[in-house]
Amino acid sequence: MFTQIVVGADSSDTAREAVRKATELAKATGAQLHILTALNIETGPSRAHGGGYVEHDGPAKPLLDDLRSYADELGVACTLHHESGEPAEALIRVAADLGADLIVVGNRGMKGVRRVLGSVPNSVAHGAHCSVLILDTMGDA
Repeated sequence: MFTQIVVGADSSDTAREAVRKATELAKATGAQLHILTALNIETGPSRAHGGGYVEHDGPAKPLLDDLRSYADELGVACTLHHESGEPAEALIRVAADLGADLIVVGNRGMKGVRRVLGSVPNSVAHGAHCSVLILDTMGDA
Protein backbone atom coordinates (compact mmCIF):
# COMPACT_ATOMS: atom_id res chain seq x y z
CA MET A 1 0.00 0.00 0.00
CA PHE A 2 2.60 2.59 1.11
CA THR A 3 6.35 2.25 0.77
CA GLN A 4 7.64 5.66 1.92
CA ILE A 5 5.83 7.73 4.56
CA VAL A 6 7.00 11.22 5.54
CA VAL A 7 5.62 12.74 8.74
CA GLY A 8 6.17 16.33 9.76
CA ALA A 9 6.82 17.13 13.40
CA ASP A 10 7.79 19.89 15.76
CA SER A 11 7.91 19.90 19.55
CA SER A 12 4.14 20.20 20.04
CA ASP A 13 1.96 17.48 21.55
CA THR A 14 -0.13 17.40 18.36
CA ALA A 15 2.96 16.71 16.25
CA ARG A 16 3.95 13.89 18.58
CA GLU A 17 0.50 12.39 18.04
CA ALA A 18 0.97 12.63 14.27
CA VAL A 19 4.32 10.81 14.56
CA ARG A 20 2.76 8.14 16.75
CA LYS A 21 -0.05 7.50 14.27
CA ALA A 22 2.28 7.62 11.25
CA THR A 23 4.51 5.05 12.96
CA GLU A 24 1.53 2.75 13.48
CA LEU A 25 0.60 3.16 9.81
CA ALA A 26 4.18 2.41 8.71
CA LYS A 27 4.18 -0.75 10.83
CA ALA A 28 0.83 -1.88 9.42
CA THR A 29 1.91 -1.31 5.80
CA GLY A 30 5.61 -2.18 6.05
CA ALA A 31 6.56 1.29 4.84
CA GLN A 32 9.83 3.12 5.50
CA LEU A 33 9.14 6.01 7.89
CA HIS A 34 10.76 9.44 7.56
CA ILE A 35 10.33 11.92 10.44
CA LEU A 36 11.01 15.51 9.45
CA THR A 37 11.28 18.75 11.34
CA ALA A 38 11.89 22.05 9.58
CA LEU A 39 12.82 25.54 10.58
CA ASN A 40 12.42 28.79 8.73
CA ILE A 41 15.49 30.61 10.05
CA GLU A 42 13.84 34.02 9.57
CA THR A 43 10.66 33.19 11.50
CA GLY A 44 11.37 29.94 13.34
CA PRO A 45 12.73 31.22 16.68
CA SER A 46 9.91 33.73 17.09
CA ARG A 47 7.36 31.00 16.43
CA ALA A 48 9.10 28.43 18.62
CA HIS A 49 7.42 29.55 21.83
CA GLY A 50 3.86 29.58 20.49
CA GLY A 51 4.05 27.37 17.45
CA GLY A 52 6.22 24.52 18.57
CA TYR A 53 8.85 24.86 15.86
CA VAL A 54 12.40 23.94 16.71
CA GLU A 55 14.75 26.89 17.17
CA HIS A 56 17.76 27.13 14.84
CA ASP A 57 20.30 26.63 17.63
CA GLY A 58 17.91 24.53 19.71
CA PRO A 59 17.22 20.87 20.26
CA ALA A 60 16.54 19.53 16.74
CA LYS A 61 18.63 16.39 17.23
CA PRO A 62 17.26 15.57 20.71
CA LEU A 63 13.72 16.25 19.44
CA LEU A 64 14.15 13.94 16.46
CA ASP A 65 15.82 11.29 18.61
CA ASP A 66 12.89 11.52 21.02
CA LEU A 67 10.37 11.20 18.19
CA ARG A 68 12.30 8.16 16.92
CA SER A 69 11.38 6.42 20.18
CA TYR A 70 7.85 5.82 18.86
CA ALA A 71 9.27 3.97 15.87
CA ASP A 72 11.75 2.07 18.02
CA GLU A 73 8.97 0.89 20.33
CA LEU A 74 7.08 -0.60 17.39
CA GLY A 75 10.17 -1.92 15.59
CA VAL A 76 9.74 0.44 12.63
CA ALA A 77 12.85 1.59 10.77
CA CYS A 78 12.92 5.35 10.36
CA THR A 79 15.11 8.08 8.96
CA LEU A 80 15.32 11.51 10.59
CA HIS A 81 15.41 14.76 8.59
CA HIS A 82 16.19 18.27 9.88
CA GLU A 83 15.51 20.78 7.12
CA SER A 84 15.68 24.53 6.69
CA GLY A 85 12.75 26.49 5.26
CA GLU A 86 9.04 26.68 5.76
CA PRO A 87 7.75 23.39 7.21
CA ALA A 88 5.16 22.76 4.47
CA GLU A 89 7.65 23.44 1.69
CA ALA A 90 10.23 21.20 3.37
CA LEU A 91 7.72 18.35 3.70
CA ILE A 92 6.71 18.61 0.06
CA ARG A 93 10.34 18.84 -1.13
CA VAL A 94 11.63 15.91 0.94
CA ALA A 95 8.64 13.75 0.01
CA ALA A 96 9.27 14.46 -3.68
CA ASP A 97 13.01 13.78 -3.35
CA LEU A 98 12.31 10.45 -1.65
CA GLY A 99 9.53 9.44 -4.02
CA ALA A 100 7.26 9.16 -0.99
CA ASP A 101 3.73 8.01 -1.55
CA LEU A 102 2.28 9.54 1.63
CA ILE A 103 2.80 12.65 3.75
CA VAL A 104 1.25 12.61 7.24
CA VAL A 105 0.49 15.82 9.13
CA GLY A 106 -1.69 16.77 12.08
CA ASN A 107 -4.65 19.09 11.70
CA ARG A 108 -3.26 21.87 13.89
CA GLY A 109 -3.95 25.23 12.26
CA MET A 110 -6.94 24.00 10.27
CA LYS A 111 -9.40 26.15 12.22
CA GLY A 112 -9.80 29.84 12.88
CA VAL A 113 -7.60 32.56 11.42
CA ARG A 114 -4.74 30.18 10.57
CA ARG A 115 -7.07 28.31 8.20
CA VAL A 116 -7.64 31.54 6.29
CA LEU A 117 -4.02 32.74 6.42
CA GLY A 118 -2.54 29.33 5.70
CA SER A 119 -1.34 26.39 7.72
CA VAL A 120 1.06 23.53 7.24
CA PRO A 121 -1.70 20.94 6.63
CA ASN A 122 -3.48 23.18 4.11
CA SER A 123 -0.26 24.03 2.28
CA VAL A 124 0.86 20.40 2.13
CA ALA A 125 -2.56 19.22 0.94
CA HIS A 126 -2.52 21.74 -1.91
CA GLY A 127 1.14 21.36 -2.90
CA ALA A 128 2.06 17.69 -2.49
CA HIS A 129 2.49 15.37 -5.44
CA CYS A 130 1.52 12.32 -3.40
CA SER A 131 -1.26 11.34 -1.02
CA VAL A 132 -1.67 13.40 2.14
CA LEU A 133 -3.18 12.15 5.37
CA ILE A 134 -4.34 14.92 7.71
CA LEU A 135 -4.85 13.34 11.11
CA ASP A 136 -7.11 14.69 13.82
CA THR A 137 -4.50 15.47 16.43
CA MET A 138 -6.45 18.30 18.03
CA GLY A 139 -9.57 16.40 19.10
CA ASP A 140 -12.04 18.90 20.53
CA ALA A 141 -9.30 21.39 21.43
